[in-house]
Amino acid sequence: MSANGSIHERTYRWPDGKRSAAAFSIDFDGETPYLWRTRHAPSSAIAELEQRAFGPRQGIYRILEMLAHLEIRASVFIPGWIADKYPEAVEAIAAGGHEIGLHGYLHENVQALSTEEIEETIVQGKEAIERIIGPRPMGYRSPSWELTPQTIELLKRHGILYDSSLMGFDHPYWIDGLPEVPVQWLLDDAIYFRFFGGYAGPPPTNPQMVTDLWRQEFEGIKRFGGLFLLTVHSWLSGRGSRILALEKMLSKMREDPEIWWATCAEIAAYHSQHYVGQFHVSTKEWQHD
Repeated sequence: MSANGSIHERTYRWPDGKRSAAAFSIDFDGETPYLWRTRHAPSSAIAELEQRAFGPRQGIYRILEMLAHLEIRASVFIPGWIADKYPEAVEAIAAGGHEIGLHGYLHENVQALSTEEIEETIVQGKEAIERIIGPRPMGYRSPSWELTPQTIELLKRHGILYDSSLMGFDHPYWIDGLPEVPVQWLLDDAIYFRFFGGYAGPPPTNPQMVTDLWRQEFEGIKRFGGLFLLTVHSWLSGRGSRILALEKMLSKMREDPEIWWATCAEIAAYHSQHYVGQFHVSTKEWQHD
């Protein structure tokens, strides 16, 4: 392998000779994206807030029940505001043996913040979660899946284990020396299910069509030895028909003996141990002079 990242290596080698890896993640946003979006112009409207509040009120518990039945441990990325408002949900996530990671404080877009403001979201988010589950090393997923070089440096400064916001490979890699556990839009439920009424875009997609797409991507990723990292939101995938379709799909996937199921933290730890200096990307190639 080449020292600069083995860009042309065909496959990524997983533990115990597994052909591919799979992880289940939850972006536990609740109301925070709306509150961030309207922070400069608060509204008296409550419909979207109530729609999003379904996630921490009901949806998260349905997903946790499904995961317990399937014996899947998830990686749950939680904004600090959600931890402050719904500590019992965070306690339930931790009690289920799931990984808990950072997701900003109010689902901020880091691109719109100064370096000092980004650092404040990391610190505030971490403190909010640790008030409930105690101090521990955590990973990070940026709200809206946006990242800046300054954010990466702050994550390393604060001892964050890894990032999970980018899409440069379909297996783990390094971004400015920080382990990256990559996501992709195809495997995010929001692009299929997010709908707020008012004729704003097409209606939500049939859950069976969505899980069929995910199943196809699972087979494709398996062929190329990558990581299938699914991301759901409890206010979306916690709804009845979506839970049923998701459970059916995951049950089938769990039968595949060639797949290593792990949390994002476990995947980042494996990468850090076995791929030091390999698959490395620098953000300098994207920076303007």
